[in-house]
Amino acid sequence: MSVGAITFVGGGNMGAALVEGLIRAGESPSGITIVETSSDRRALLAQKFPGVTLVDSIGPCTAGVIAVKPAGAAAVCRDLSAAGATRVLSIAAGVSVETLQSAASGSTAVVRAMPNTPALVGEGAAGICASSRCSAADVEWARQVLGAVGVVVEVPESLIDAVTAISGSGPAYLFLVAESLIDAGVFGIAR
Repeated sequence: MSVGAITFVGGGNMGAALVEGLIRAGESPSGITIVETSSDRRALLAQKFPGVTLVDSIGPCTAGVIAVKPAGAAAVCRDLSAAGATRVLSIAAGVSVETLQSAASGSTAVVRAMPNTPALVGEGAAGICASSRCSAADVEWARQVLGAVGVVVEVPESLIDAVTAISGSGPAYLFLVAESLIDAGVFGIAR
C-alpha cells in the first residue's frame, strides 16, 4: 500500500531519512515533495533524491510531515492544513498533539511521533500517538511512513516523552558504552 503524495516540511537529517526510507520501500520519488528553505540544502537533496520535488515554500498538498525544529511546528501544521493536507505527521520533539491539532483546521488529522536516530540507517523505532480526529486509516498511514525506517509502536501521549527519552537517548548511551569497551580493549594497542 502506497502512502500517496506526501509533502515533507524540513529536509534535515530525519526528514531526509524518512524520504530515503520511503523510496527504498518502493514509493515513487515523483509523489514526494520536500519543502526546504536553505538553497544549499535543496541542492544536496536534489542530488540525493532525483525525481523528488524540492521547493522553498508549502504548496497545495494532501498529506504532510512536519520535520522542523519544535518552535516552528505549530505554524507549519497550520500552513499544511491551509494548503489542503487532510493528514499531518509531526516528528517535532515535545510539541503536543493538542498544540498541533489546535493549529490545524477541523478537517486535518494529526499524528505525533518521535523516531530515534537509528532511523537514519533504516533501523529506528518510533512511538506514535494520534489526535481524536484521526481515523484508523490516518494512523495506518503514519505507521507506513515511519515503518519505512523502523518499527512503530502506538502509545498514549502521556508516555510519548518517556518513549522519547528511552528510545531517543538509549542508542546514544549504548554507543558510548560500546566505544568505552573498545577503548578499554585496545588500551595500549594501536587501533
